Amino acid sequence: MKIIHTIAGFGVKSGGTSTCTYDLLSAMRMVAPGMGLELLTPDVTDAADRLMGDGEEWIRALPNDCKTPVAYSAQMVKALMGSDADVYHTNGMWLHVNHVTCAEARAKHKPYVITPHGMLYPETLRLSYWKKWPMLKLWFNRDLMKADCIHATCWAELEHLRSFGYPGPIALIGNPVPVEDYVSSIFNDREMHLGEDSGKKALSTIGFLGRLHPRKHVERILSAIALRGRGDVKLVIMGSGDAVYETFLRNEARRLGIADRVEFTGFVTGREKFERLAGLSALFVPSDMENFGMIIPEALLVGTPVMASLGTPWKTLNDNRCGWWTDNSPESIAMVIDSVVSATPRELFGMGARGRQMVLERFEAKEVAKQMIQLYNWLADGGKKPDFVYTD
Repeated sequence: MKIIHTIAGFGVKSGGTSTCTYDLLSAMRMVAPGMGLELLTPDVTDAADRLMGDGEEWIRALPNDCKTPVAYSAQMVKALMGSDADVYHTNGMWLHVNHVTCAEARAKHKPYVITPHGMLYPETLRLSYWKKWPMLKLWFNRDLMKADCIHATCWAELEHLRSFGYPGPIALIGNPVPVEDYVSSIFNDREMHLGEDSGKKALSTIGFLGRLHPRKHVERILSAIALRGRGDVKLVIMGSGDAVYETFLRNEARRLGIADRVEFTGFVTGREKFERLAGLSALFVPSDMENFGMIIPEALLVGTPVMASLGTPWKTLNDNRCGWWTDNSPESIAMVIDSVVSATPRELFGMGARGRQMVLERFEAKEVAKQMIQLYNWLADGGKKPDFVYTD
């Protein structure tokens, strides 16, 4: 069986969609090394960026000829027209690569899958809707409605897809969470050095990690720290993105009188990212909406509990007592900070450790890869519908 994936951008700086796609395909290669698997993507154009991975042969970077606001690519058209796969799978929405993947699959009478990566949430649809509406009419309504399957990463996304009007099969498969050896080593080292319960720290360190963008609402953490009026917590902001928003956050920290307790690290990745996560008492994800939120399981893997807003699909933080799934107002965030500050390091690590076990059981990359391969087999050859595929 041969599977072709497509994505509009596969640079390290592209964010969560690229990372999730890379992690899934890498895990599939490990689980089924004999399966034909190829990813088509335009090459990066930013000299400071690079493609995900380490030059794996299954990543086929095409000369980047993307033009127009929808990134029309003649190179992508040529590559897909000359391709032959049992299943086509496109990642993301609203760009030419996504449409042409669907169109070529239909032309070849082959099944295709779309992973919207949260791009069909109502909140996301409203952003620049004046651009998306004509694209829906021209391309994407047909692409979506004729898809053989749409991949949702959480139940909330599945419900939004039904509200949007998609009547076909929806595969509910979480994003893959790879567990590198060094991540387990960081967790084990943290547990080993925890020692006897030494009581509360004089200064608790909390953090945010992700792309800096206004919809992430990092300023609500700043407001929560200022609301508390106590100097017992430090905030580490890890990430880059919207330069204007980052400037706003720096100015807001100064305005609130807490700039001396806020650190901006810039973009972090790899082992450094996980080491910084392990150095936190808790991670905070205050955005109004996240489709999956990869940083949440990543923090849990190193034993760090997480506060996530009700706009994320992470009720399991409460159910498994490994964090706080709560309202993202500054007042609510301040209450969570109080809980973090009042807890001992051992208590917080215990929360994170419960979360780690939950992640390993439900989202470990190889287990997710097995589900995706099962989906492809069903689409290509028929047979019994997988239990994670919903048709009503």
